[in-house]
Amino acid sequence: MRGQRRSPDNPAEWLGRARSSLNLSSAKTPGVLYEDLCFQAQQAAEKALKAVFVNRKIPYPYTHDINALLSGLEQHGMVIPEPLWRAVTLTSYASNTRYPGTMTPVTKEEYTGAVLLAKDVLFWAEEQVG
Repeated sequence: MRGQRRSPDNPAEWLGRARSSLNLSSAKTPGVLYEDLCFQAQQAAEKALKAVFVNRKIPYPYTHDINALLSGLEQHGMVIPEPLWRAVTLTSYASNTRYPGTMTPVTKEEYTGAVLLAKDVLFWAEEQVG
């Protein structure tokens, strides 16, 4: 994907960005917080879902809320597989854990689950886009 960029109206660009975020979420760089890796997992899912919106020529909502994105696709006649709804938990990584605060640190198990959810969303989105 390096170097070649496409229009934001091209779902392949969104999927490329989703893959990039997923790769970042899987990076095992010492000193990187699970919270930051989970943010990238959330971004991967968000961008993958927006690729489906773009592919279907449906205006996507400007939100990080995975539930809103899945619901929006459903409202436009798409059948969302039940397991994909588990990805709504990724939304909290878009804001709650990005900055220092009162949230408890993300555990390794939560991180691993976030990456798996993001992979599921990306795989589904790639199937939808073709």
